[in-house]
Formats: sequence, structure tokens, C-alpha cells
Amino acid sequence: MNQAPASFVEEPAIRVRGLTKNYGETRAVRGIDLDVRSGEIYGLIGPDGAGKTSTFQILGGVMEMTAGEALMFGEKPRAARQFVGYLTQTFSLYQDLTVRENLRYIGELRRLSKRDIEERGEHYLRLFNMSRFTERLAGRLSGGMKQKLALACALITEPRILLLDEPTTGVDPVSRREFWDTLSELSSHGVTMVVATPYLDEAERCSRVSLMFEGRIRETGTPKELRDGLGLRRLELRTGDLGGAEEILSRSGAVHDVQRFGDRLDLMVKDAEEGRRKAGEVLEREGFKVESFREADPTLENAFVATLRDLEGDLEPPPFPRKREFQKRPKEMIAIGAENVSKYYGDFVAVKGINLGIKYGEIYGLLGANGAGKTTTIKMLCGLLAPSGGQVELAGERESTRSSFVRRRVGYMSQKFSLYDDLTIGENLDFFAGVYGVPREEREEKKRWVMEFSGLKGKQKLLTGALPGGWKQRVAFGSAILHEPSVLFLDEPTSGVDPLARRSFWKMINEIADRGVAILVTTHYLEEAEQCNRLGFMVDGEVVAEGTPTSVKASQSGTLIELVTDRPQEASNFLKKKMERWRVSLFGDRLHVITDKDAESGIAAVTAILKGNGIRVLRASREARSLEDVFIAIVESKRIGGKDQ
Repeated sequence: MNQAPASFVEEPAIRVRGLTKNYGETRAVRGIDLDVRSGEIYGLIGPDGAGKTSTFQILGGVMEMTAGEALMFGEKPRAARQFVGYLTQTFSLYQDLTVRENLRYIGELRRLSKRDIEERGEHYLRLFNMSRFTERLAGRLSGGMKQKLALACALITEPRILLLDEPTTGVDPVSRREFWDTLSELSSHGVTMVVATPYLDEAERCSRVSLMFEGRIRETGTPKELRDGLGLRRLELRTGDLGGAEEILSRSGAVHDVQRFGDRLDLMVKDAEEGRRKAGEVLEREGFKVESFREADPTLENAFVATLRDLEGDLEPPPFPRKREFQKRPKEMIAIGAENVSKYYGDFVAVKGINLGIKYGEIYGLLGANGAGKTTTIKMLCGLLAPSGGQVELAGERESTRSSFVRRRVGYMSQKFSLYDDLTIGENLDFFAGVYGVPREEREEKKRWVMEFSGLKGKQKLLTGALPGGWKQRVAFGSAILHEPSVLFLDEPTSGVDPLARRSFWKMINEIADRGVAILVTTHYLEEAEQCNRLGFMVDGEVVAEGTPTSVKASQSGTLIELVTDRPQEASNFLKKKMERWRVSLFGDRLHVITDKDAESGIAAVTAILKGNGIRVLRASREARSLEDVFIAIVESKRIGGKDQ
């Protein structure tokens, strides 16, 4: 790695004072101060439009600041570019060049020798498990592999500082975990990183985090300090009518916050016992039966949302202008069905005989790694792609799922294409209203709703291509429901959307489902998948597990233990050599290990292994497994099983 000048070793790797950026009268960054220590992974989080990308562009030497000072190991950003790597929000790869050619181009651009390019390129491709893809075109890589290649290109100059602007948006959970394990390894070798991410489970992996809002830094601390500073406890409540209970508790004043998930409500309360009593009394008075309460720690997302609410109030979605009355249907009626549906491309089997039955009023989450077959499945289910075998049922039709009658009852928000970038927002909305057959007398009112829901009121003449990713997703979602469909397909609808806006999305999704609309959702953000009523896990074209979020987690064997050690990175590296790599992951200074033993035996065994290598365990406990842990276990178990066959 390029070494920092000796005289600056004791100074912060990045020192920012009064950093300001104006675009005309718009103040994007308003005098921020930052100190980032050498070798630190520093998280910069905030809603869309907070000023994060402008800050990254200034630190990366791409753009001049309006005022203030920024030093990278004592150098101004433009002078520091020789030892700074910058991974932008949009991929900076050449799609029609191979993996090897992209690395060679970047290396030659930075005037590296041919030998250095080859040796370093091979090192990082091996590190990212991509050595066998050197001759593949970048445009044909999955989202996760593109991000790994982009990181390899940023690392080939062996920078001392890495700036990563939303590096894992659109990347599946397995690749995301591998990506973050790589960042932890780089950090242990002294590389300093600043990372922006809309995923708060990722921010948990940072040593410190700053919350940015309207161009200012509002809060800074370790993830634990921010969680503890909330001063609240989380209660998981299970009851039969989640929608009704959510509405009652929201109005009652008995809780600080209530959020609806697929099979539970999360309540934020000052005191767990008192909160349980008050919420129970409120629901009992209204005739609701409480099935169970469970106390849990607050998440970083809880802290983030609470702070943003204090700053800008609640992001309540405006009421949708409903014009269509939905017919009453039996609860068991299938809206989206698949019987042994397959898709072949020559000898390649993309989807292998899947069976699905999604009811009206149900939110079903289809989860899988990049390339698992999710998007192909959605295209077959909504009539855009003919299956190679099997039977599809859609909105009550089996034989004519591509008819105009069915199409008017289906909404589809695509993962890769939803809006025309060279049209204005208003022109896009006019186009989709026409395609979906929205009556002319309803269009203006519904367009106004989309603009208000998107936070873009009065900005219909903006070019869609100029919108940040999160705002574009909100407009695309609004476009997909203009015609009030009875079946809705959402392929990664909240990719790149900040947590507060994501809540607004899901409040709207739940409202639509409560009207009887069948919704199929894909997402790479597993915390979000908890919002679904049922989940299907897809691996290599097959649905290999299915159930409610709670039942899927309960069905998994093994125990998750959390350890704090005196040398976390060494502990992680050592354990990955002793057991399957997917069982071990580093979250800042905390190590998560999945063991097949009970908690007490597992902690004793792992402690003994680490002690034998001179690593002390300072603290250890059993933790609840997240949906991401379950997802990775299912995917890896299937892979291992496939290799054994």
C-alpha cells in the first residue's frame, strides 16, 4: 500500500472543517466538520438529498468546494488523488470491456507498470473469488460481481483512503456480506474508508457513523452509542389484525413509535414493562387479542428514524385517490399461481419447476441471490415471458394471462427499467397513465398524488434521469399503481431508498394489500423482507424454503453467538479457516458465529479455539438470528448440498 507521509501519521487520515458546497442558491453542504482516523471504516448515512454525494465528490477531488477545508493525509483532495480510491454511486465500469481489460485500463490510466497491474489485479480477483471470470464482459456480470470488480479497480492503485458511495445498492445479501468482510480485511491493513449506505444493518459494521441531514452533520458516534442514545426499548407484538392494531396504537399515545412487519408490530417504548401494559390495555379496550409480546434491543434503524422524525417530522404518505372498488373475494383465492413452472435457455435451466400460490391481500417476498432466477420468474408470472413448461395463473386467468383484460389488472415495477430518463417526470406519468388506461378525468389528481408521495411536489418538469436513485424509485412506484391494479409485482422497489422513505413505501404497500391486492416483492435488503406476510427463498432456479418470517427463522438449526475479542479481525480470519466461512462475520468490533451447538457449548468451543491462538474473548452471548443469517445459511446449505450430489 502507498504509505502516508511520516509527518502526518498521527493526524486524522481525513480532516474536514467548515466544508460548504453551493449550487447557485441551493446549499447542498452547509459547513460540516469531520475527523476520520487512519484505518477506520466511517459511515455517512442520511436521506436522499442530504449532501452525501456532494461531500464524496469533493473529497474524491472530482469537484471543488465552495468554502472550507478538506485534507487527506495533509493533502488537498485534488493533490491526494494518487492515494485515494473513489467508488461512485453509479458503476464506473466499461460494460463492453472484459474484467481483465477494465483492470488494465484503470491501471494504465494511473501509470502503473504492466507487472503491477497483473499482480495486483490477480490478487484482488482472487480475494473476491472472481479469478475465473477474467474474460467475461463487465456488462454480463451480476450486480454483486460488478461491485466487486469496481472495488478491485479502485484498489489496483493500492490507495490509503477509499471513498465508497452506496457500494452495495442492488447487491444480494451473500455478496454484500462478502463485500463487507473484504472491507474489514482492508481496514485491518490500514486502509481508511468512508462509506455511504442506505442499509442500516451495514452501518452497524462501521466503527463510527455520522447522520447527515440537509447538508449538516446532526449526530456522530459508534453504532452502539447511537442505539443506546435513543433511550427506548423495542417490543415485538403479535396479534391477529396487524393493520387495525397499528392504527389504534398510532393514535393512542401509548407508544413512541409503531411499525408494521409481515407477522408482527414493532413498538418503541420508554420502559418495556410499562409499554407492554399500556399497549395491552389499549388493544384490549378495542377488542384486539394480544397473542404475545417479546422484548428486544432497538436497532440502528430505529435510532436513525427517530432522529429524522425529530428533524423533519413523519413522512406520512398522502391518501391515495381511490376510484376503483375492489370486488369481495374468498380469502383463499389465488391471485398469482405457478404449477411446475420452468424456463430454459438452450441447455441452461433458469427456473426449475417452481410452485407458488399467492392470495389476494397477501404480500409475498421472493428472495434470492443475484442470478437465482427471481426476475425471470416474475416476468413469467406477469405474462411478459412465456414459460418453457408448467402453468401460470394470474388474476383469475390461466390460458390468457397476456390479454388486455389481465394487463389492466396488473402493475409491474421493474428492477432495471421503470421510467424513461430522457422524459420529464410529468411526461413519464402521462405515458404510464395512457398505457395502463387510467381514465383521463382521473389522471391529474393521481399525478399530483405521485408528486406529493415522491416529495417532488411542483417539479413535474424535472428530467427523470437527473433524479437521485431514491426519488426515482418513488416515482416508479407511483407509476405502477396509477391504475389501481389488483395484482402488483415490485422488483426491488426500495433499492437505494433511505429508511424513512422506505417506511413510507411500506405503509403504502400495506394499505394496498389491505384493500385485497396481491403483491409479490423482491428485495436484497433482508430487514425489509420482514415486512412480507410470507417468504420464498430461491436458489439456483428453485424455491427451497417457504414460510412466514418468524417460522422460517424458527425452522433453522444452529445458534448465533456474538463475541467481543481483543483482536476481532484476527479472530474472524482464524475462525474462517477452522469452519465454513459463511458461519463467521465481523460487525465492527463484534464477531457473529453460527454454531450447530447450543449457546453455552458453542461459546465454550469458540472461546477455546481462539484462546489456543492467543486471542482473548472479552464478552460472549447468544443473539437472535436475523433474516440475513437465515438467508445465507439456506443459500450456502443448498450450494454445499449441490456439490455433494
